[in-house]
Amino acid sequence: MSERVAILLSGGGSNMVALLDSMTGDHPARPALVLSNRANAGGLEKAAARGVPTEVVDHRPHGADRAGFEDALHARIMEYQPDIICLAGFMRVLTEGFVARWQGRMINIHPSLLPKYRGLDTHARALDAGDAEAGCTVHEVTAALDDGPILGQARVPVAQDDTPGTLAARVLAMEHVLYPAVLRRFAAGDRTPVWLP
Repeated sequence: MSERVAILLSGGGSNMVALLDSMTGDHPARPALVLSNRANAGGLEKAAARGVPTEVVDHRPHGADRAGFEDALHARIMEYQPDIICLAGFMRVLTEGFVARWQGRMINIHPSLLPKYRGLDTHARALDAGDAEAGCTVHEVTAALDDGPILGQARVPVAQDDTPGTLAARVLAMEHVLYPAVLRRFAAGDRTPVWLP
């Protein structure tokens, strides 16, 4: 029996595409849903083109009521009965109340070598610090931002002439390799981290 995966995104969905395209053959998971908090997110069209159900739960009508938004989000997700949630560029910080419902079953990808550079502007911060390498991390989601047990990391050397944009592009290419590798292992019940050079 395959694990059912819901993918949450807010933008173009390149990591979502990498995940969807990996869930074939003997993969222990299958996509159940792609959901966005933005109706114009480009990833929704890409998911629909691959035959995956899509949903939108707009956060804006809820204003500052984060719990109300998350209740609506949870209710919509549960219509599809997923076993795992993958955050793939979902640009809403989830509260402890939502995270607790999915503890141990929700994973995220972050464009830094955690615990370095939680939050935004990770590539600029790595360059400003003079780091020799950057990368990305897949981790279990906990109530703390960009925290939780590390399930995989991929490292990318920093070039002397890198800009935040050039570094981001190289890290993103590794995200597309790392996230599917971690999901395959995670869906099979294996939490052993994936380390990519």
